[in-house]
Amino acid sequence: MHEPPLVGWLLVLLCATAGVYCLVRARTGPAGDREDARGEGLMALGMAAMALPASAVTPPEWSPWLFTALFGAAGVWALVRRHLHHAVGTFAMAYMALAMAVPSAHMNPTGSMGAAGPTGSTGPMSPTSSVSSVGGMGPMEHAGPGGVPLLTGLLLAYFTVYVIAAGVRLVPGVRAAESVPEGAGAEQPGDAGPSGVLRACRVAMGIGMLAMLLTV
Repeated sequence: MHEPPLVGWLLVLLCATAGVYCLVRARTGPAGDREDARGEGLMALGMAAMALPASAVTPPEWSPWLFTALFGAAGVWALVRRHLHHAVGTFAMAYMALAMAVPSAHMNPTGSMGAAGPTGSTGPMSPTSSVSSVGGMGPMEHAGPGGVPLLTGLLLAYFTVYVIAAGVRLVPGVRAAESVPEGAGAEQPGDAGPSGVLRACRVAMGIGMLAMLLTV
């Protein structure tokens, strides 16, 4: 990703911690939570891998395509299982991986590529510009992250609403009002333990998703 190294390492720590907890929860938690926890954990670890700063770890050139394929397949599986939020999250990760793989000028045809045509309509080429264009080391090589602004904006809006709504539900009074309707006994408040932490991990992953989308 294209975030500053400090932000990248914070995202790695946040997502890796959430992923490890979710995977542990998938083995020790209630049967109803295990499948969701497993999916959340794997996606969190994938987010941690994608957030690794390029200055510390140089990923292979094919790694964005691998992430695109893995998250795309996970998104299709989530759709088959009718887990819509997981599908949106995994497709968002596949989109960000694709934005890493495809240069921004390919997604934005009106960018700097059109500044000079093949006939040199902008004037004579200087020696440095000719070497740069021949060697492929011109401004295009260091172009910013790619992406479709409209799609990025829609994903940002979705995860912003999700983080706010899920964060509000973490407030003890709000959750108690929702989870203890009429005939619930004294066992419901016990859900504030591990399940509450699992919900907090989902909120943390949503915040991480927002931070990563802002760099697309």
